[in-house]
Amino acid sequence: MRPLPLGPFRFVALDVETASGQPASICQIGLACVDHSNHIHSYVTYVDPETGFAPFNVQLHGIGPETVAGAPTFPQIWAELLPFLAPCHLVQHSKFDSKAIAAACKQYRLPRPDLSWSDSVRIARQAWPEFKGNGGHGLGHLKTALALEFTHHDAGEDARASAEVVLLAEEKLAQPFETIAQTKHQAQMSLPL
Repeated sequence: MRPLPLGPFRFVALDVETASGQPASICQIGLACVDHSNHIHSYVTYVDPETGFAPFNVQLHGIGPETVAGAPTFPQIWAELLPFLAPCHLVQHSKFDSKAIAAACKQYRLPRPDLSWSDSVRIARQAWPEFKGNGGHGLGHLKTALALEFTHHDAGEDARASAEVVLLAEEKLAQPFETIAQTKHQAQMSLPL
């Protein structure tokens, strides 16, 4: 398994892809770790979901059984990711990713992690309220509206796009992440450089 990026980080955007409509069927995890200079350090891994793949999902993200052959299972990768993620403030684009992580933990009878999450959709709504009813705040529309370059439905790429949305929102709102994160749990956000 590839080594995780070295921190500290202001925040970490996390995205997952799933093998089916079941949130616990995680088959890819992507991280976009934003350092104090706003550089993004990416990490992505395939995950063997130990379940079947739905044709719709395979068509959506291109990940199938042959792609994850030999990849770690969720408990294996989670044993390495949880200590890395626990002190970080996480960003997801919608609430799907935290629900998928919680579902996978439940499926494998792992403790539900107490992680600090913000939603980049909510952050985008603050920064670009004019998109409501005019394309919306999904990554597909934000890709065009904000001139983001990424491959949608790849966990690493979507995580990076979520991080870029937050960085652009900070600039547009002239407010730091700590202010726009909309969470009570501050995690690593206030750690010194």
